[in-house]
Amino acid sequence: MLSLGERDGDYMYLIAGLGNPEAKYAATRQNVGVEAAECLKGELNCGMTKIKFHAEIAQGKLGDEQVLVARPLTYMNNSGQAIREIANFYKITPDHIIVMCDDVSIPFGHLRLRANGSAGGHNGLKSIIAQLGSQDFARVKIGVGEKPQGWDLADYVLCRMSSEEQKEMAETVARAAKAALCIIKNGMGVAMNRYNTPKAKPVKEKKEEATGKDN
Repeated sequence: MLSLGERDGDYMYLIAGLGNPEAKYAATRQNVGVEAAECLKGELNCGMTKIKFHAEIAQGKLGDEQVLVARPLTYMNNSGQAIREIANFYKITPDHIIVMCDDVSIPFGHLRLRANGSAGGHNGLKSIIAQLGSQDFARVKIGVGEKPQGWDLADYVLCRMSSEEQKEMAETVARAAKAALCIIKNGMGVAMNRYNTPKAKPVKEKKEEATGKDN
């Protein structure tokens, strides 16, 4: 295994968990990516965490693949700075980067994996796309649910989850970590089939399918 001061080409993967750095943001919806990164370090038996490139970085191995697990120490809307600095130093191309983050458009506790795409309004992804100059990095999106009516979006994602929500989310972020590893081991197609939470069909649609009627 390489030390964190060494570089060795583009076979290395970078998996980043997004969030905010201060302790007061622990257990908030916006920090679920950070929680997934902590689970990932356990899955990979990573060595000591070091602070480099405006991030906490730990290194592990998945088969023959070197994997860096990073938590940017910038605020969410500047996440791309750390990702760019790490990628530039270790010569990691966007197709070897996986980002784990919250998503308010996905039901609470659900996962959505994507191979690439726009930021979809997420400030962390927006920063990474701007810094890398590319949308071609994978995402493991962790559903935190839509904000309640009348709530400000920032207040919603930055408030602490209830104890029951935290229990449910602990299972979800553990699955998110496994999903990121599955992308590396088996490819995005397999990972999406295995970890994307299926959308429930409306009751009416189920009845029509059962009777063989067209929509």
